[in-house]
Amino acid sequence: MTTLLTDHAELTLPKARAADEDLWIDAGDLEAATGWTLKPEGFCQGDVCVPIPPKQRAELLDDAAVNTAAFWRHLGHPVVHDEARSTWVFGTRAADRASSLAALEAPDFALPDINGHMHSLSEHRGKKVFLVTWASW
Repeated sequence: MTTLLTDHAELTLPKARAADEDLWIDAGDLEAATGWTLKPEGFCQGDVCVPIPPKQRAELLDDAAVNTAAFWRHLGHPVVHDEARSTWVFGTRAADRASSLAALEAPDFALPDINGHMHSLSEHRGKKVFLVTWASW
């Protein structure tokens, strides 16, 4: 059993297999795990496609499995895993995080109000928002 943590998901991948620095997952699980899909033109996310270099095809693809760790590193993102190789973390490039911070735009999130109605920050884009938070620790 393998756990994969990303910015947008935490997944349990029962069919994943780890080998050294590689994490092979079912091609069908690729989108849920990373947001990317495997198409004939390469790895795609929306209108953006990254072609598979012919010399790296064997490193990235094996029958119906995708070496997601190698693909993630190919995109320039960090990959870490524990020694037992049961938990993997696919991170975001520092440059991507820096550009988000430089934009001074908070990431979208949704929370319920006191009556249970959900509200998202994106509903208020372009308006001033006063956000009050509290924690017990």
